[in-house]
Amino acid sequence: MDGKKLKILAVDDDMINLKLLKSMLMKSPNVSAIVEAKNGADAIGILKSQDDIDIILLDILMPVMGGIEMLKVIRADDSLRQLPVIVLTTDETKKGEALECGANGFLMKPIREKDVLSKIAQLTI
Repeated sequence: MDGKKLKILAVDDDMINLKLLKSMLMKSPNVSAIVEAKNGADAIGILKSQDDIDIILLDILMPVMGGIEMLKVIRADDSLRQLPVIVLTTDETKKGEALECGANGFLMKPIREKDVLSKIAQLTI
């Protein structure tokens, strides 16, 4: 990385998962901020209002708008299409669908710190 600090959008309807993710990510010297959203619709709103998000960590199973649906919206939007998205889920069966819909990476929950940080590093260099 070129010393740029990352602004990460974490999308998960489970507050405990968000807190865990945030505490893991903030340990990294490469992360400047974590923006939280509790579903895909909230996340799309955040992406439309903040154009400095570097990467999205996306849960699949959420109310209002789930992760797969959100991925489709992002990949269809010219201004958002290039954003790297790592899908985080407990549902292994969603991996193929997530990758087909444009996810750049896939991690099974529970997330391990070294896994999520190395996946972010791969996608943001």
